[in-house]
Amino acid sequence: MPLRNSPQDYGSIARAAHWATALFVFVAWPLGMFREVFPRGAARDADIFVHMSLGLGVLLLLVLRLVWRALDPPPPALQAPRVEPWLTYAAKAGHGLLYLLLLATPVLGVTLQFSLGHPLPVFGLFEIPSPWAFDRPFFRQVIEAHQLAGDALCVLAIGHAAAALFHHWALGDRTLARMLPGITR
Repeated sequence: MPLRNSPQDYGSIARAAHWATALFVFVAWPLGMFREVFPRGAARDADIFVHMSLGLGVLLLLVLRLVWRALDPPPPALQAPRVEPWLTYAAKAGHGLLYLLLLATPVLGVTLQFSLGHPLPVFGLFEIPSPWAFDRPFFRQVIEAHQLAGDALCVLAIGHAAAALFHHWALGDRTLARMLPGITR
């Protein structure tokens, strides 16, 4: 499979970045949502560290994806004959919102960590010190926003997957196949 996109298909770099992002999001979400399941101490600290590392991974992948899109534009969207024009606009808006949430959710997570007055561990390699002292009211606002953004990201990603399956099964086009690993025209 070629590294770069073709006029018909996504290349292996775009596909790998897409699926890595999906994996990171869908592993990070339950780790954040259900952190209370882990007992206080090493287990919960490990859960939070992995959750934050995956969030930073999403942010890093987003930057790489945007740079790659600029260097290697994606193939044009397939025009399904039985799709209303408003669905095309909805798909574009959905993609834009996905990218926005892929940015906002980890940025809110970083802000959340800093609002606790804690440094941000960057993949266990180094830490970025918090620019702020602990601020309980600000923390409560940020954690709510982070949780809402994470939930919205997962719901939208599930809708994105459902739309791809709709294209595949109902419309019979190659929208899904163009992003699946190992499938080329």
